[in-house]
Amino acid sequence: MKKYKIAFWITTTIIFLFESVASALTFQSPLAREGIAHLGYPLYFGALLMVFKVIGGLALMLPQVTKRHKEWAYVGFGIDFICAFVSYAVVDGVTSSLILPIIFMVILAISYTSYHKLNA
Repeated sequence: MKKYKIAFWITTTIIFLFESVASALTFQSPLAREGIAHLGYPLYFGALLMVFKVIGGLALMLPQVTKRHKEWAYVGFGIDFICAFVSYAVVDGVTSSLILPIIFMVILAISYTSYHKLNA
């Protein structure tokens, strides 16, 4: 059980820091705005995405959140990573930018699996 607890907290913290905290701190930066525009999305989409990432990250981190809400947070992040992969693939083709969504999807899968092992 200890290894699942360690795996859960490490992977969930990575998701929280890189997806929620970093998103909240940088969503108005010129680089973030340029990235959203480059993929063909309207600028308000970045703010909308940031709100859902912060809510999802908090749902994963806070123990008071119900299991059902945590499941939906995992689904939301999964959809986010899949859509990021598809968006980069369609706009830029097969480049190194496709690696990051895959890495985060693997981290999310480890978090999800260890979460269920802890609650079994």
